[in-house]
Amino acid sequence: MTSPELLIVVGRVLLGGLFVVAGMRHFFILPVVATPMTARGIPMARRMLIAGSIFEIIAGLLVAINVHAVWAALGLAAFTLLASWMLLDFWNKEGMPRHGAINAWMSNIGVVGGLLIIAASGF
Repeated sequence: MTSPELLIVVGRVLLGGLFVVAGMRHFFILPVVATPMTARGIPMARRMLIAGSIFEIIAGLLVAINVHAVWAALGLAAFTLLASWMLLDFWNKEGMPRHGAINAWMSNIGVVGGLLIIAASGF
């Protein structure tokens, strides 16, 4: 395996693993995450969180093991953008909460960029 190939494999595992771990973590903190979702007016917040977490785990694994990685990466990119829009509403915040939400948005945009690179490499 060449160095670039190794870097791609490690990158896939890290990026896909991020979603696997995040999705699994949600099951341990369901009330903590579902409560603010409900407060934001998201219908059936607990069920949406469970469904989204299952999607994160499955799609993250697919990216990590490079099986249907294009569609998994595109799905995770869309999921990340939608979740960010729904939950990180920095435009409605002030002070430190606004700065924290903006930082989370910027991190998520970077993750979406990585997912798009993975998707593009599979075409």
